[in-house]
Amino acid sequence: MTILKVDEFISKMKEHVVLDIRTPAEFKEGHLPNAISFPLFSDEERVIVGTIYKQQGRDTAVLKGLELVGPKLKDFILQARKHKGALYLYCWRGGMRSHSMAWLMQTAGREVYVLEGGYKSYRAYGRELISKGLKLIMLSGPTGSGKTEILHQLDALGHQVLDLEGLANHRGSSFGGIGQPPQPGTEQFTNLILEKISGFNLSNPIWVEGESQAIGKVIILKELFSQMNSCTTIRIDPPKSDRIERLLCDYADFPAEELQFSVEKISKRLGGKDTQDTLEALSAGDYRKVVEITLAYYDKSYDFSMARRDTKMIPFVPKSYSPELIAPELADFVKNEIRF
Repeated sequence: MTILKVDEFISKMKEHVVLDIRTPAEFKEGHLPNAISFPLFSDEERVIVGTIYKQQGRDTAVLKGLELVGPKLKDFILQARKHKGALYLYCWRGGMRSHSMAWLMQTAGREVYVLEGGYKSYRAYGRELISKGLKLIMLSGPTGSGKTEILHQLDALGHQVLDLEGLANHRGSSFGGIGQPPQPGTEQFTNLILEKISGFNLSNPIWVEGESQAIGKVIILKELFSQMNSCTTIRIDPPKSDRIERLLCDYADFPAEELQFSVEKISKRLGGKDTQDTLEALSAGDYRKVVEITLAYYDKSYDFSMARRDTKMIPFVPKSYSPELIAPELADFVKNEIRF
């Protein structure tokens, strides 16, 4: 058994099997990306052992843990045989759970590595990594500007891109969850962000899209969001007609019931008349009018949020607003005009 510090564990685990020794409930709340749930205790057993620890002390709790785990040792070894190569293990603090499982696997002839400090140290490492400061470049623009498509093109060109909406499975607005897979929880969303950032060269710029702190039901880590609010920001302003066409392409094929639900979620902010007009247009199949009304609301919201930012916007007017054409032009502009 070898104990690895978090940075070394992260760099090596990507090519190996990672086993999360915590309970299924802990795993569901959040885990290292690509980890496999391999619980030493069930949720119920963990409660039993924890209660005994608090009421009767460590020694009694350890004995109860051995009583619960003993009958499962053979199954643990057989389950682990499904996974070839070295095993990378972690629990909550890198304590008894991961060390006990590591001892068992090593006894069975497996090569085993344990994360020092456990899952808790991974989370702390990620927050510290972000807190040191990232060279963020935010791409901003009103709803329907094609920002996500531009970021995808920048990624294809080899630039570092942190696609928060992609990691969140949500496009950001009240309509953003339509057609998307279920969202992760906020804790797991943060883990996905940390995984992405840990693979970047932090001496180079990282592109990110302008977002509210909440993307659907998940929340952007405050250490990251505060930097997004003060980083270099490039603003694009495609013609409104272009934005309407893009939004029609993005949403017009979805069921009217889902669109109606999204309209109703913002009804208080839209106001009574605009909500009624939007729902009537939706019922009549006039999706263009639906987009026009809701876009007016989102443009006001965008202008308000941008006015609260701590950094000056740098306007960028490309030769074309096609994402395929704007991405290389935008990258050259930043390279020649922006200094960190």
